[in-house]
Amino acid sequence: MRHTAIPHASAQTPHAAAAPPRLFLPEDVAAVLGCSAWWVKDRARRRLIPFTRVGRAYRFTGDHLAEIIRMHEARPAVPGNPAGAAAVPKMNTLAPPSAVPLPASRLRARPPRRARQAQFGTAA
Repeated sequence: MRHTAIPHASAQTPHAAAAPPRLFLPEDVAAVLGCSAWWVKDRARRRLIPFTRVGRAYRFTGDHLAEIIRMHEARPAVPGNPAGAAAVPKMNTLAPPSAVPLPASRLRARPPRRARQAQFGTAA
């Protein structure tokens, strides 16, 4: 059986477009975005940002990085809308704030456990 040699990564390939994309580590992406590697991994784990999985490791291509940046960019408000209306999405609430009853009296903290135990004369 004849084995063909695998070309070195720096060797020129006849089809440059067929070369695999460069994969970035979460630490590299975090350095570009100015955040922590934990944030990048957490967002990838929750599938909130695009990623590639190699084994159990998260990897990112240049296209992934560009898409993450586009996803988190803020756009200026449209001149016809009030300031901030386009940048901040409206929250859907089930009831209007005026319909929520306010507490009639102030809340009191419970006495500590040791004070309650002393009240009944128990040691512990």
